[in-house]
Amino acid sequence: MNIIAEAIGELCKVVLPIPEEYFKGNPKSSVAICTLSSMDLLKKFSNSDILKDISIVGRLLSENKGIDSIVEYVNNYQKINTIVVCGKEVWGHKAGHSLFELHKNGVDKNYRIINSSSPDPYLTVSKLKIKHFQNNVHLVNLINETNYEKILSKIKFP
Repeated sequence: MNIIAEAIGELCKVVLPIPEEYFKGNPKSSVAICTLSSMDLLKKFSNSDILKDISIVGRLLSENKGIDSIVEYVNNYQKINTIVVCGKEVWGHKAGHSLFELHKNGVDKNYRIINSSSPDPYLTVSKLKIKHFQNNVHLVNLINETNYEKILSKIKFP
């Protein structure tokens, strides 16, 4: 990540603090939910009964550190085999798009997500962890869907 992007990221943390990043639910669940930038959707999931049926619900705002965190999480909690990706994309970052491109194509020798149209899609997680993510996690594409009931209707539990 370049120094200007990092400075802007730090400034955003101060000017627009978003304290809720994720909410843990049932550690035995194999389903996770990613609400991208839709904070109201994140709050709906975190305050609902569905939290007892899902492992975790969280947001994804960046195509680099955020995706690194998801890949690390699914490697640490290998029960997770499904991530429902919903909510609005972050304008300019397209973190959801990059997550799907990582899942489909992986990274190049410089750890850049192949075919990502995001401005800074460079990861730091190992290729072994990325392979686990690609081979063991199914992504459900509901990008730009913000209707809570519609999203719930698409979640399949084993």
